[in-house]
Amino acid sequence: MRTIMVLLMKYVACVIAYAVGLDLFFAANIVEILSFSLFTTVASYLLGDMVILPQIGKRAALVVDFLLAYTMVWIFGNILLDNYMQIAWGSIISAFIIAGAEIFVHRYISHHASDFPFERASMKMGRNIAYSTEFAEEDIHDRDRK
Repeated sequence: MRTIMVLLMKYVACVIAYAVGLDLFFAANIVEILSFSLFTTVASYLLGDMVILPQIGKRAALVVDFLLAYTMVWIFGNILLDNYMQIAWGSIISAFIIAGAEIFVHRYISHHASDFPFERASMKMGRNIAYSTEFAEEDIHDRDRK
């Protein structure tokens, strides 16, 4: 149920962002905005929230979500228009709106971390696995063999 809530929050944020960014600068209709929002929501959830967020953290996931939204609007804008200034402003506005909404999504996920399977797995594993061997004790038998 929590996953559906996260997907719904992401989808509503994408619809609002793309309605502002695409409809303001491009001649996008509602079907294009809704379908594009669905694609971005799924891609952002799979890449940003299921892979980046548990492994690296909130800031990296926020940067990935911003860049993903910016790139999606840039690609979509290139299909609709040839004016690069309109594409740039639509991309930036949409990406900032989505990144602002992602802050609340990541807070919601971290507040309800035990309800998400990917968060439970990362909590068991430990968030900072890079230092797991730095403080390990040496095996006495291995040192004597050399």
